[in-house]
Amino acid sequence: MPKQILLANIHQSNLQQIDNYLAVGGYESVSKALKTMSPDGVMEEVKKSGLRGRGGAGFPTGLKWSFLDRKSNKPRYLVCNADESEPGTFKDRYLMEYNPHLFIEGLIVSSYALGANTCYVYIRGEYWYLIEILERAIAQAHQKGFLGKNILQSDYDLQIYIHPGAGAYICGEETALLESLEGKRGNPRIKPPFPAVVGLYGCPTVVNNVESLASVPWIVNNGGEAYSQIGIGRSTGTKLISACGNINRPGVYEIELGLSVEKFIYSDEYCGGIKNGKKLKACVPGGSSVPILPANLICKTAKGEDRLMTYESLADGGFATGSMLGSGGFIVFDEDQCVVRNTWNFTRFYHHESCGQCSPCREGTGWMEKVLHNIEYGHGSMDDIDLLWDIQRKIEGNTICPLGDAAAWPVAAAIRHFRHEFEWHITNPQEATRPNAVYRGNQLLLA
Repeated sequence: MPKQILLANIHQSNLQQIDNYLAVGGYESVSKALKTMSPDGVMEEVKKSGLRGRGGAGFPTGLKWSFLDRKSNKPRYLVCNADESEPGTFKDRYLMEYNPHLFIEGLIVSSYALGANTCYVYIRGEYWYLIEILERAIAQAHQKGFLGKNILQSDYDLQIYIHPGAGAYICGEETALLESLEGKRGNPRIKPPFPAVVGLYGCPTVVNNVESLASVPWIVNNGGEAYSQIGIGRSTGTKLISACGNINRPGVYEIELGLSVEKFIYSDEYCGGIKNGKKLKACVPGGSSVPILPANLICKTAKGEDRLMTYESLADGGFATGSMLGSGGFIVFDEDQCVVRNTWNFTRFYHHESCGQCSPCREGTGWMEKVLHNIEYGHGSMDDIDLLWDIQRKIEGNTICPLGDAAAWPVAAAIRHFRHEFEWHITNPQEATRPNAVYRGNQLLLA
């Protein structure tokens, strides 16, 4: 059986109640850290673990913590990014709903390691029911002495506050999140300075994802070395994957990093294969912002090796033949799905969610949406394909935050791997715009 860390007790009865969570060993890491470990000791274990940020970037968590300005006499803050707005990603929601105390335990231990006495959870505004669950869990933790003043007689104080966002995807970018948390418009900041030096209210701040912080209790209880033995290479530990699309068993799965992509898609233990016995056409392995890969590249690398669910293997070959693990939003497309329509849909999202601060993103995403709309609805020309390529190329790398890249990469990958499908839409406008049209190979089918 694969190792379970985050979902180990997920099916236990009502883990939203703290007594049930304590019965399965909950909050042991808080007691261990506060009574027997120094903050630097906790940080050292996280470094040893090799834990990488689970929000998408995959930056080493312990290294990120070490950047915190410890010489400043200002307060330090831990901010949790629970603004899970990436299309195709829903694993943090699952974790907060079914095991909120694990998440809170991670917040406590991580705040202690950072020397932070105030922690904010910036949560997606649409998750109102989760806000109520977390508020109840925080109140229970207070009653048991795990939060508040002098936690477990350790002289360490901590308060956790839940702050709902207003539905802006851009606030998933950490500096835009901080701006919103301060009551301002959620525009990303120019960096440097980085949040570790000048963050929330101008104070040293660490911003981490829900899944990243929820992994810390296991690391403290079992040691960073034990965590580093799970997974493969620099992709250590386990990872939550939100699996959806044309598969038999959509849901949230905890995998050991290093699992083969083919096994994840076709094994009954995970996705259970392609729905209705159809063939695999393509996959977006890490949320809507990462490049789409066709069937021949999602299970095998360009070298013919098994593609693994790791940061390195999914990126093998760069964007020419690879993609990214990203936020773990695993979207599967069967042979009857339209790549042009899917790409247009993603581009609509990024155009809508652009903050408008950078002209390449503000103008470019809207331009790409219009061109893709024309191609999808039978008004495109062959020159439009090259125009799309040129627009995305001028967006990528030319914006303050990564949203511009996130909008450009899906378009580039769709053209790179499925140019023939764009061409078919343009040369067969009447057939392509039929509501029940399915483009499979080089022929038109009716769904």
